[in-house]
Amino acid sequence: MLKGAIHVHSTFSDGEFTLRELRETFLAGGNSFVCVTDHAQSFDLPKLEAYVRECASLSGDQFLLIPGLEFECYERMHILGYGVTSLIESQDPQEVIRHIERAGGISVIAHPKDSALAWIESFEVLPSGIEAWNSKYDGRYAPRPTVFQLLHRLQKRKPEVRAFYGQDLHWKKQFRGLLNTLPSAALAREDILTAFRSGDYHAQKGDLHLPSDGRLPETLVAKFERVHRRSDRMRSLMKRSKKVVDRIGVGVPSSLKSHLRRIF
Repeated sequence: MLKGAIHVHSTFSDGEFTLRELRETFLAGGNSFVCVTDHAQSFDLPKLEAYVRECASLSGDQFLLIPGLEFECYERMHILGYGVTSLIESQDPQEVIRHIERAGGISVIAHPKDSALAWIESFEVLPSGIEAWNSKYDGRYAPRPTVFQLLHRLQKRKPEVRAFYGQDLHWKKQFRGLLNTLPSAALAREDILTAFRSGDYHAQKGDLHLPSDGRLPETLVAKFERVHRRSDRMRSLMKRSKKVVDRIGVGVPSSLKSHLRRIF
Protein backbone atom coordinates (compact mmCIF):
# COMPACT_ATOMS: atom_id res chain seq x y z
CA MET A 1 0.00 0.00 0.00
CA LEU A 2 1.33 3.43 -0.99
CA LYS A 3 0.44 6.84 0.39
CA GLY A 4 1.25 10.18 -1.19
CA ALA A 5 0.20 13.67 -2.22
CA ILE A 6 -0.97 15.06 -5.54
CA HIS A 7 -1.19 18.58 -6.98
CA VAL A 8 2.01 19.89 -5.45
CA HIS A 9 4.17 22.84 -6.57
CA SER A 10 7.90 23.45 -6.22
CA THR A 11 10.33 26.32 -6.78
CA PHE A 12 10.33 25.36 -10.46
CA SER A 13 7.15 27.47 -10.59
CA ASP A 14 5.53 29.29 -7.65
CA GLY A 15 6.05 26.91 -4.74
CA GLU A 16 8.22 27.54 -1.68
CA PHE A 17 9.60 23.98 -1.49
CA THR A 18 12.51 22.83 -3.62
CA LEU A 19 12.07 19.35 -5.07
CA ARG A 20 14.58 18.02 -2.55
CA GLU A 21 12.65 19.63 0.30
CA LEU A 22 9.42 18.08 -0.98
CA ARG A 23 11.07 14.67 -0.96
CA GLU A 24 12.44 15.10 2.55
CA THR A 25 9.19 16.54 3.95
CA PHE A 26 6.83 13.93 2.55
CA LEU A 27 9.17 11.00 3.10
CA ALA A 28 9.51 12.02 6.76
CA GLY A 29 5.69 12.01 6.94
CA GLY A 30 5.50 8.36 5.88
CA ASN A 31 4.65 9.00 2.24
CA SER A 32 5.98 7.13 -0.78
CA PHE A 33 5.30 9.54 -3.64
CA VAL A 34 4.39 13.07 -4.67
CA CYS A 35 2.86 14.03 -8.00
CA VAL A 36 4.35 17.45 -8.76
CA THR A 37 2.37 19.68 -11.11
CA ASP A 38 4.29 22.91 -11.58
CA HIS A 39 2.75 25.58 -13.79
CA ALA A 40 3.39 24.99 -17.48
CA GLN A 41 3.83 28.70 -18.23
CA SER A 42 6.93 28.72 -15.98
CA PHE A 43 8.85 26.48 -18.38
CA ASP A 44 10.82 26.58 -21.55
CA LEU A 45 12.32 23.36 -22.94
CA PRO A 46 15.69 23.53 -21.12
CA LYS A 47 14.00 24.25 -17.79
CA LEU A 48 11.50 21.47 -18.41
CA GLU A 49 14.33 19.01 -19.05
CA ALA A 50 16.02 20.11 -15.81
CA TYR A 51 12.72 19.61 -13.93
CA VAL A 52 12.28 16.07 -15.23
CA ARG A 53 15.93 15.26 -14.60
CA GLU A 54 15.84 16.49 -10.99
CA CYS A 55 12.66 14.58 -10.20
CA ALA A 56 14.35 11.43 -11.51
CA SER A 57 17.55 12.05 -9.54
CA LEU A 58 15.58 12.43 -6.28
CA SER A 59 13.53 9.26 -6.85
CA GLY A 60 14.54 5.78 -5.78
CA ASP A 61 13.37 2.63 -4.04
CA GLN A 62 11.87 4.57 -1.10
CA PHE A 63 10.21 7.54 -2.74
CA LEU A 64 9.09 8.85 -6.14
CA LEU A 65 8.69 12.38 -7.43
CA ILE A 66 6.44 12.14 -10.49
CA PRO A 67 6.69 15.30 -12.61
CA GLY A 68 3.63 16.76 -14.28
CA LEU A 69 2.25 20.15 -15.31
CA GLU A 70 -0.64 22.47 -14.55
CA PHE A 71 -1.94 24.25 -17.65
CA GLU A 72 -3.76 27.58 -17.52
CA CYS A 73 -6.60 27.87 -20.04
CA TYR A 74 -9.19 30.44 -21.01
CA GLU A 75 -11.14 32.06 -18.15
CA ARG A 76 -8.30 31.02 -15.82
CA MET A 77 -9.42 27.42 -15.86
CA HIS A 78 -6.57 25.18 -14.74
CA ILE A 79 -6.07 21.63 -15.93
CA LEU A 80 -3.62 19.25 -14.26
CA GLY A 81 -1.64 16.88 -16.41
CA TYR A 82 -0.44 14.15 -14.07
CA GLY A 83 2.57 12.42 -15.55
CA VAL A 84 2.79 14.82 -18.52
CA THR A 85 5.87 16.95 -19.19
CA SER A 86 5.22 18.26 -22.69
CA LEU A 87 4.00 21.78 -23.43
CA ILE A 88 1.13 22.99 -25.60
CA GLU A 89 0.46 26.51 -26.86
CA SER A 90 -3.33 26.23 -26.93
CA GLN A 91 -5.36 27.61 -24.04
CA ASP A 92 -8.51 25.83 -25.12
CA PRO A 93 -9.30 23.48 -22.21
CA GLN A 94 -10.57 20.71 -24.47
CA GLU A 95 -7.41 20.87 -26.58
CA VAL A 96 -5.34 20.71 -23.39
CA ILE A 97 -7.30 17.65 -22.22
CA ARG A 98 -6.65 15.98 -25.58
CA HIS A 99 -2.94 16.86 -25.34
CA ILE A 100 -2.61 15.35 -21.85
CA GLU A 101 -4.44 12.16 -22.78
CA ARG A 102 -2.47 11.70 -26.02
CA ALA A 103 0.74 12.03 -24.01
CA GLY A 104 -0.35 9.19 -21.71
CA GLY A 105 -1.16 11.44 -18.76
CA ILE A 106 -4.20 11.97 -16.58
CA SER A 107 -6.20 15.15 -17.21
CA VAL A 108 -7.91 16.66 -14.18
CA ILE A 109 -9.75 19.97 -14.01
CA ALA A 110 -8.31 21.69 -10.96
CA HIS A 111 -10.35 23.57 -8.34
CA PRO A 112 -13.22 24.33 -10.76
CA LYS A 113 -14.81 27.69 -10.03
CA ASP A 114 -18.53 27.65 -9.30
CA SER A 115 -19.02 30.00 -12.25
CA ALA A 116 -17.37 27.44 -14.58
CA LEU A 117 -19.39 24.35 -13.66
CA ALA A 118 -21.98 24.79 -16.43
CA TRP A 119 -19.21 25.44 -18.98
CA ILE A 120 -17.41 22.25 -17.98
CA GLU A 121 -20.62 20.30 -18.31
CA SER A 122 -20.94 21.56 -21.90
CA PHE A 123 -17.54 20.13 -22.93
CA GLU A 124 -17.57 17.57 -25.71
CA VAL A 125 -14.20 16.24 -24.51
CA LEU A 126 -14.31 15.29 -20.84
CA PRO A 127 -11.24 14.94 -18.59
CA SER A 128 -10.14 11.87 -16.67
CA GLY A 129 -11.09 13.58 -13.45
CA ILE A 130 -12.38 16.56 -11.52
CA GLU A 131 -10.58 17.88 -8.47
CA ALA A 132 -13.42 17.32 -6.04
CA TRP A 133 -11.44 18.65 -3.07
CA ASN A 134 -8.56 21.08 -3.32
CA SER A 135 -7.46 21.74 0.26
CA LYS A 136 -5.96 25.14 -0.66
CA TYR A 137 -8.83 26.46 -2.78
CA ASP A 138 -11.70 24.85 -0.84
CA GLY A 139 -9.98 24.91 2.53
CA ARG A 140 -8.84 22.09 4.75
CA TYR A 141 -12.17 21.48 6.49
CA ALA A 142 -14.59 20.47 3.75
CA PRO A 143 -14.99 20.43 -0.04
CA ARG A 144 -17.85 21.96 -2.02
CA PRO A 145 -20.75 19.56 -2.62
CA THR A 146 -21.48 21.38 -5.91
CA VAL A 147 -18.28 19.95 -7.40
CA PHE A 148 -19.30 16.39 -6.48
CA GLN A 149 -22.68 17.07 -8.07
CA LEU A 150 -20.93 18.16 -11.28
CA LEU A 151 -18.82 15.00 -11.16
CA HIS A 152 -21.91 12.78 -10.94
CA ARG A 153 -23.50 14.54 -13.91
CA LEU A 154 -20.34 14.02 -15.97
CA GLN A 155 -20.22 10.36 -14.96
CA LYS A 156 -23.58 9.84 -16.68
CA ARG A 157 -21.76 10.59 -19.94
CA LYS A 158 -18.37 9.12 -19.02
CA PRO A 159 -18.58 6.73 -16.05
CA GLU A 160 -14.81 6.53 -15.59
CA VAL A 161 -14.41 10.23 -14.66
CA ARG A 162 -12.78 10.16 -11.20
CA ALA A 163 -12.84 12.36 -8.12
CA PHE A 164 -9.35 13.68 -7.34
CA TYR A 165 -8.23 15.07 -4.01
CA GLY A 166 -5.29 17.48 -4.24
CA GLN A 167 -3.38 19.73 -1.89
CA ASP A 168 -2.41 22.48 -4.36
CA LEU A 169 0.62 22.82 -2.11
CA HIS A 170 2.58 26.06 -2.47
CA TRP A 171 3.67 27.21 0.99
CA LYS A 172 5.79 25.58 3.64
CA LYS A 173 3.23 26.33 6.36
CA GLN A 174 0.30 25.08 4.31
CA PHE A 175 -1.95 22.21 5.42
CA ARG A 176 -0.63 18.87 4.10
CA GLY A 177 -3.10 16.41 5.60
CA LEU A 178 -5.16 15.52 2.51
CA LEU A 179 -3.42 12.43 1.09
CA ASN A 180 -4.13 9.58 -1.31
CA THR A 181 -3.79 5.87 -0.54
CA LEU A 182 -3.17 3.35 -3.31
CA PRO A 183 -3.85 -0.17 -1.94
CA SER A 184 -2.42 -2.23 -4.81
CA ALA A 185 0.17 -0.07 -6.58
CA ALA A 186 3.87 -0.81 -6.59
CA LEU A 187 6.40 2.00 -6.15
CA ALA A 188 6.75 2.72 -9.86
CA ARG A 189 5.59 5.68 -11.93
CA GLU A 190 3.37 3.67 -14.28
CA ASP A 191 1.80 1.68 -11.44
CA ILE A 192 0.89 4.86 -9.57
CA LEU A 193 -0.54 6.58 -12.65
CA THR A 194 -2.46 3.42 -13.57
CA ALA A 195 -3.97 3.28 -10.08
CA PHE A 196 -5.20 6.86 -10.41
CA ARG A 197 -6.48 6.27 -13.92
CA SER A 198 -8.37 3.10 -12.92
CA GLY A 199 -9.74 4.48 -9.65
CA ASP A 200 -7.74 2.12 -7.43
CA TYR A 201 -7.23 4.72 -4.69
CA HIS A 202 -8.99 6.67 -1.98
CA ALA A 203 -8.27 9.95 -0.27
CA GLN A 204 -7.65 10.18 3.43
CA LYS A 205 -7.80 13.10 5.84
CA GLY A 206 -7.50 11.89 9.40
CA ASP A 207 -10.23 9.28 9.89
CA LEU A 208 -12.12 10.44 6.81
CA HIS A 209 -11.88 8.25 3.69
CA LEU A 210 -13.16 9.46 0.32
CA PRO A 211 -13.67 7.19 -2.72
CA SER A 212 -12.33 7.67 -6.22
CA ASP A 213 -15.84 7.66 -7.69
CA GLY A 214 -16.90 10.54 -5.43
CA ARG A 215 -20.02 8.72 -4.23
CA LEU A 216 -20.60 9.99 -0.70
CA PRO A 217 -23.29 9.26 1.90
CA GLU A 218 -25.97 11.95 2.02
CA THR A 219 -25.17 12.64 5.66
CA LEU A 220 -21.55 13.38 4.78
CA VAL A 221 -22.56 15.66 1.89
CA ALA A 222 -24.84 17.59 4.25
CA LYS A 223 -22.01 17.91 6.76
CA PHE A 224 -19.63 19.14 4.06
CA GLU A 225 -22.20 21.75 3.04
CA ARG A 226 -22.47 23.11 6.58
CA VAL A 227 -18.75 23.02 7.34
CA HIS A 228 -17.67 24.50 4.03
CA ARG A 229 -20.19 27.32 4.28
CA ARG A 230 -18.88 28.21 7.74
CA SER A 231 -15.19 28.02 6.82
CA ASP A 232 -15.81 29.92 3.58
CA ARG A 233 -17.37 32.78 5.53
CA MET A 234 -14.27 32.92 7.72
CA ARG A 235 -11.96 32.89 4.69
CA SER A 236 -14.00 35.63 2.99
CA LEU A 237 -13.78 37.76 6.12
CA MET A 238 -10.01 37.33 6.21
CA LYS A 239 -9.71 38.30 2.52
CA ARG A 240 -11.82 41.42 3.01
CA SER A 241 -9.75 42.36 6.05
CA LYS A 242 -6.56 41.96 4.04
CA LYS A 243 -7.89 44.26 1.30
CA VAL A 244 -8.65 46.91 3.92
CA VAL A 245 -5.17 46.81 5.46
CA ASP A 246 -3.60 46.80 1.98
CA ARG A 247 -5.56 49.95 1.05
CA ILE A 248 -4.32 51.81 4.10
CA GLY A 249 -0.78 50.66 3.50
CA VAL A 250 -0.40 48.32 6.46
CA GLY A 251 1.16 45.05 5.41
CA VAL A 252 0.13 41.74 6.98
CA PRO A 253 3.15 40.34 8.90
CA SER A 254 4.60 37.24 7.23
CA SER A 255 4.35 35.33 10.52
CA LEU A 256 0.58 35.95 10.58
CA LYS A 257 0.24 34.91 6.91
CA SER A 258 2.04 31.65 7.71
CA HIS A 259 -0.26 31.01 10.66
CA LEU A 260 -3.39 31.63 8.56
CA ARG A 261 -2.12 29.31 5.85
CA ARG A 262 -1.75 26.58 8.44
CA ILE A 263 -5.32 27.16 9.66
CA PHE A 264 -7.03 27.47 6.29
